Amino acid sequence: MSTTSSQTRSFERTEAFSADSKNVHVIIETPQGKRNKYKYDETHGLFILHQVLPVGLIFPFDFGYIPSTLGEDGNPLDVLVLLDEGAFPGCMVLSRLIGVIEAEQVKEGRTMRNDRLIAVAAISHHHYEVQSLDQLNESIVDEIEHFFISFNSMKGRQFKPLRRANAERAKQLVHEGVARFQQSGTS
Repeated sequence: MSTTSSQTRSFERTEAFSADSKNVHVIIETPQGKRNKYKYDETHGLFILHQVLPVGLIFPFDFGYIPSTLGEDGNPLDVLVLLDEGAFPGCMVLSRLIGVIEAEQVKEGRTMRNDRLIAVAAISHHHYEVQSLDQLNESIVDEIEHFFISFNSMKGRQFKPLRRANAERAKQLVHEGVARFQQSGTS
């Protein structure tokens, strides 16, 4: 089965928020427990193997992005999704934002914001009750921060968590990301 240009364009135009605006659409790039990091390649309309993490470093939860958004780094907003079992690259997961780790990233001497949104899959059985970051065991959030610090360090970048914020702040960042995406003319 071949992918047509209209199918690819449709995928790229997926809205950030669900129709009821309570949840966001997350496109999974890398499943939990994996060292392979995938990335969507717009030219081919496929997910490609982008890099392999060092031995001992794996994604703690499914990692992806919210379509039709742009962060300060020029990429779609990053999201870590708590899901009962890992999904697969390219899978769209309807997710409920529960908070954000606001952070700065230093790359090649340039400091920029590179926040990590945290969400729960809307159909999760294990995390169904979780509505905010403070409902998670603090050690889980500490480990998530440590993962991103280590991940960036291995790539020669510095990742510095600034603060943890609630779901409302996370939604505000998504709205800002949607506005940035629309202003960029990418839509």
